[in-house]
Amino acid sequence: MAHLLGGEALHLEYPTKVVFDSVSLGVNEGDRIGIVGRNGDGKSSLLGMLAGIREPDGGRVTVRGGVTVGVLDQQDTLDDDDTIGRAVVGDRAEHEWAGDARTRDVIAGLLGDLPWDARLGDLSGGQRRRVALARLLSGDWDVLFLDEPTNHLDVEAITWLAGHLKKRWAPNAGGLLVVTHDRWFLDEVCNTTWEVHDRIVEPFEGGYAAYILQRVERDRQAAAIEQRRQNLARKELAWLRRGAPARTSKPKFRIDAANELIADVPELRDRVALQSLAVARLGKDVVDLLDAGVTYGDHTVLRDVEWRIAPGERTGILGVNGAGKSTLLGLVSGTIEPTTGRVKRGKTVKVATLTQRLDELEQHLDDPVRVVISRLRTTYTFGAGSKAQELTPGQLLERLGFSSAQLSTPVKDLSGGQKRRLQLLLILLDQPNVLILDEPTNDLDTDMLAAMEDLLDSWSGTLIVVSHDRYFLERVTDQQFAILDARLRHLPGGVDEYLRLRAIQDAEPRRSTSTEVVASAGLQGAELRAAQKEASATERKIEKLQAQIDRAKAALADHDQSDYVGLGKEMQRISEWESERDELELRWFELTEAIG
Repeated sequence: MAHLLGGEALHLEYPTKVVFDSVSLGVNEGDRIGIVGRNGDGKSSLLGMLAGIREPDGGRVTVRGGVTVGVLDQQDTLDDDDTIGRAVVGDRAEHEWAGDARTRDVIAGLLGDLPWDARLGDLSGGQRRRVALARLLSGDWDVLFLDEPTNHLDVEAITWLAGHLKKRWAPNAGGLLVVTHDRWFLDEVCNTTWEVHDRIVEPFEGGYAAYILQRVERDRQAAAIEQRRQNLARKELAWLRRGAPARTSKPKFRIDAANELIADVPELRDRVALQSLAVARLGKDVVDLLDAGVTYGDHTVLRDVEWRIAPGERTGILGVNGAGKSTLLGLVSGTIEPTTGRVKRGKTVKVATLTQRLDELEQHLDDPVRVVISRLRTTYTFGAGSKAQELTPGQLLERLGFSSAQLSTPVKDLSGGQKRRLQLLLILLDQPNVLILDEPTNDLDTDMLAAMEDLLDSWSGTLIVVSHDRYFLERVTDQQFAILDARLRHLPGGVDEYLRLRAIQDAEPRRSTSTEVVASAGLQGAELRAAQKEASATERKIEKLQAQIDRAKAALADHDQSDYVGLGKEMQRISEWESERDELELRWFELTEAIG
């Protein structure tokens, strides 16, 4: 593969820290590289040096002649007085950019909900970030550098971006380097992973999952080598004391396949034990939303929400920005009262919310971390039954990546990720039994996300999560719901089902002619009841059909792969079921819109 650019003996240091020491690496045609590592270890600095926007203190970066480089960094350089259109396509004539399939795809994928003539100074930070990304992707580049491109994007936009990059950088075409904490995105897009740590850059084949397997193997090999070294030292000592050594077999470390790396790892969570403990702490009743709805003026945010939350339940909530996710969380926590219906709470329920703001820390900014946590509890119990652990706040902080030295650091001097982790710890030490996490992954690197997930695995309460981080959402929750057309809908097929429903929702006309007639007339009496009954029946049919499709797809893995005729028939049958499901979903959307 042709070489595009590279770094030779790169050295970078700050007054108190050496970031990189003699690092050499290269980017070839077809490389899609994900860069991971702890916050502060130099991921963005590495990207900046290779992109030519930061000078190394030693070594050099070389770029093949004629290679064009595009960069999305974390700085906002947009002109407030520009419009979205001018920022994205510049002075290009409308027929020119409108005739470019790539530019149309980028605009539809990232800016479809924004006015083309909107002034940039009037946009939110997240909207400006999308404009900057759209401007970059509309250009023609041989190598693309992206620093946290999924920030401020929802699940749909992240899925679109992954698909766009995969199509754009086909095998053996161009190069892509991306710094991100979004592990699903890394797995979906990247074919190589660079881990930045301890002043070096260590390459791994494949995306995030492959990188983790290789890292586990590397660590286990290192542990085995250290164990052998210690064993040899003990044997040497015994020989010196006793004389001739005994004949012993040499230890051997071998891994036949990646699955053996995790063969002895127990289930992530003991769900039965944790739910049993949750029932003991909560009782049977947690929070029931009974035909609940919320209306602000003439705008209906939620309607007909029927959700009975069980002890120990772990649920993820999906929905576009403005769909009503925060309102739903407010109903559960009690900060918002329903306009219609009612909310029933169990007597022992204690709800805590990890918000996107750091309110819990505002009153402790000048206090050292050690003082803040000492005001709460001295011990905390995690886990259930024989696996229960008594941990001190300091041990909890260690599990969340704090060093002993950082216990003396004032809260105001912590990084964003450290503040986020301390915020979670303070909430857990207050011992709630219902925990709501609203975008909890902000400012956390991949290692810290894994640490938070590990901590939540042994937490026995009811968990409700809103997050655009698909990996985190699927990792810590057991089921997902979506807010669609102001209603809460269960997703047996998870995030994939949500994305499919949203695609159908966006593709269908706002209202067919027949629906307009029904809506203008207004369903009443028997017609309304019949439509409501059909909508409920249709939703049940969709769920059953989706379960049938999932079972059939799972069965394909066990089918004789040499039986091409049989495989073809099974795949045809699945395709027919999927077509039937899509038709039912279109009918469901039509009915719910007509019912109003």
